[in-house]
Amino acid sequence: MTTPAGQNKTYGRIGIKEDVHDIIYDISPTDTPAMQMAKRLTARNSLHQWQTDSLAAAAANNAVEGADASFSSAAATTMLGNYTAISTKTISVSRTLDTVAKYGRATEMGYLVAKYGKELKRDIELMLVGSQGSAAATASTARYTAGWRAMIQNYARCTGTTVTAGTVYPYSNGWTASSDSTASTMLEADLKNALELAWTDGGSTDTILVNSKQKKRLSSFGGASAFEGFTASNGRGAQGVVIGGVDLYVSDYGAHKVVMDRFLGQTAVLCLDSEYTGIAWLDTIKVEDLAKVGDGRRKQIVCEWAAVLQNPDAHAQLIGCKAT
Repeated sequence: MTTPAGQNKTYGRIGIKEDVHDIIYDISPTDTPAMQMAKRLTARNSLHQWQTDSLAAAAANNAVEGADASFSSAAATTMLGNYTAISTKTISVSRTLDTVAKYGRATEMGYLVAKYGKELKRDIELMLVGSQGSAAATASTARYTAGWRAMIQNYARCTGTTVTAGTVYPYSNGWTASSDSTASTMLEADLKNALELAWTDGGSTDTILVNSKQKKRLSSFGGASAFEGFTASNGRGAQGVVIGGVDLYVSDYGAHKVVMDRFLGQTAVLCLDSEYTGIAWLDTIKVEDLAKVGDGRRKQIVCEWAAVLQNPDAHAQLIGCKAT
């Protein structure tokens, strides 16, 4: 079909308004389950320290009637600590960019403060559950806070048999980074080994922290298969619910919430007693105005914090998990 002669069309016309959604769509994940679980503690120095202790092993306790009392020295407490890390995001916006009309946000500075604040929390989550060691600062290097994985010394490995009880902390003015073993498929026996290590030391693990691969693997354990594909009416007549995942694992050592964390590596599973997890804040997250330079504004989002496990023996980790 031909168009009538002389008909004006959109092509090449000047002044047609843009059609742009006045919303910016961003689905980047911002959930930080480890941060939410951790107790909020206060640090007063760049080296945050705490003490642990343990009771003597239980023994047959029989005294002779009428005997004089005898005494022995109590074992000293153990001093642990972690360096604080300074985590920061910086923003610089010209006056013009902040003034011109924009889609999806009123001001560029306000939008970027909100965006970078979310990014900062993701950075903290990654470091909190990480395996990095700690390091003191120098005039030219930053301090590093050790992640929880570096502090947990109760190890089980994805072999079904190998376990290592954390009897001695590798802490001497700092923590060394932890490492994985050769990757193997996680078995239920491996997870039970990890939970047993924490229980033996006195921990009451209530949370199993996993990434997506090991969450799927855990959901395939034999105990879950009895309900896989099971439909429940959930109080409704027409539709039902298919159960295809596990969010609570009940073992011989208690009931454990299964929580997914996008920032925990695929090759590890953390068995945590939330009572003994924390973040010590030397300075909580805040937005500060920086000195004005040129025709614009500058801000810094900054905080200083340290990862804390008040007693690392309360926890365990499963390492060497196959990520496929």
